[in-house]
Amino acid sequence: MKTRVLYIEDEPFLGRIVSETLQQQGFDLRLVADGALVMKTLRSFHPDICVLDIMLPNVDGYTLCREIRAQNPGLPVIFLTARSETSDLVKGFEAGGTDYIKKPFSMEELIVRINNQLQLLSSLKKTLPDKDLLLGRYRLSVSRYELISPTTTHKLSAREMEILLLLTSGSNRVVERRDLLLQVWGDDSFFNSRTLDVYVRKLRSLFAEDPNIELVTLKGKGYLFLVKST
Repeated sequence: MKTRVLYIEDEPFLGRIVSETLQQQGFDLRLVADGALVMKTLRSFHPDICVLDIMLPNVDGYTLCREIRAQNPGLPVIFLTARSETSDLVKGFEAGGTDYIKKPFSMEELIVRINNQLQLLSSLKKTLPDKDLLLGRYRLSVSRYELISPTTTHKLSAREMEILLLLTSGSNRVVERRDLLLQVWGDDSFFNSRTLDVYVRKLRSLFAEDPNIELVTLKGKGYLFLVKST
């Protein structure tokens, strides 16, 4: 069965080149150029992954990513954009994106990143616990990709879930930063390291309601997820 790619891009020339290349490589692709039509296509096409531009007519990519995440929390979303500021990177991951490619890009890189995202998702599904996890005042619903606090429910992306499970895999155990990078991204490049920092900041903010939970950064070493007894 072909991998279904939902590609959202409003530049006609780039959209045609990327679409034709991915189709030649064996992907089943649906191209959407208008942000207002994305959610309808998502429900009818049932993609395995989304490749999403940020600057779109009617609905921007950040908003779309949040809507996609609400509908399908485990779906990988790769942002494809000309924006390169750190603030844009942070905003993309906070919206629920799982990867980020800057224009201009090579088709080889895009294909590698698509396959990497799909492999990571497949590996994550095989290792998910078969029951919810209790983390202080929170409950982690692994089947629904949700972190549930006393006051709200946070939808997690597949990558956020993967990182959180690695951080909480041992009781008060240090998780080496390099090991985390290699397990999640496959390499410890500067770009991936900076991306990990974004995820850690977001996860730390999600646990703000429980003062007995602390995600500690150990400079030069890694992370320690602490759940203090009450």
